[in-house]
Amino acid sequence: MNSTSGNTISRDELEQWLDTTLQADRFRDYAPNGLQVEGALEVRHIVTGVTASQALIDAAIERGADTLLVHHGWFWKNENPCLRGPKRQRIARVLDNNLNLFGYHLPLDAHPTLGNNAQLARVLGITPDVSDDGQPLTCGPDGLVWLGRCTRQTLKELESHVFNSLRRQPLTVGDSQQNVERVAWCTGGAQGMMQAAIDERVDAYITGEASEQNFHMANETGTAFIAAGHHATERYGVKALGEAIQAAFNVRVDFIDLDNPI
Repeated sequence: MNSTSGNTISRDELEQWLDTTLQADRFRDYAPNGLQVEGALEVRHIVTGVTASQALIDAAIERGADTLLVHHGWFWKNENPCLRGPKRQRIARVLDNNLNLFGYHLPLDAHPTLGNNAQLARVLGITPDVSDDGQPLTCGPDGLVWLGRCTRQTLKELESHVFNSLRRQPLTVGDSQQNVERVAWCTGGAQGMMQAAIDERVDAYITGEASEQNFHMANETGTAFIAAGHHATERYGVKALGEAIQAAFNVRVDFIDLDNPI
């Protein structure tokens, strides 16, 4: 995704569009959603990526961007508020270069078409279950776990498909020959939501990360578990969001995928 258009929009207009599109006010989150650092008043060039890391900031500056839009922003609850070390360096780099920083966490996970869950389903060929009004059927805290069906017949085949689609070897627990049709999924660090998937009697639960108890839960319940990578499962929402911005405003948007094996 790369547009060389010279079009611009105001920072306030972009903020309003993002907040409205993602329904940011609907979520009680672990970090502030929206504009986290003010930069340029006029937005000409946006870089999107998963995490506002030093590497992504440097890449955005190198490309001449004035705005950075990410899924994992800053100022998380319970983090040390002191501006020291890498935290200070990141913030100083953004301020020195007059960059806007937008971050959307749970709102980007949950969006019915642009969100991480919706986009992971698209990439993996999973068909989400939907209600009579066309909304995805979900379970778990805040309805963040999606439900659906896949066409892979065995867990081994599904594991191979995840590997080929995401270019990352997943961690898989379960009988490799068990049939998999009904699945639940939630991208990123949602291993703690596995019980919600088990309660729905799905054949497999797909997320990004794993915890020790997921191994036992899978073996003792028959619900297979797949951890396909936090970064790998959350690349697609922010990319889709950037494409939607580009289509709406015809400003330049570059998606930068900086690989993270976790």
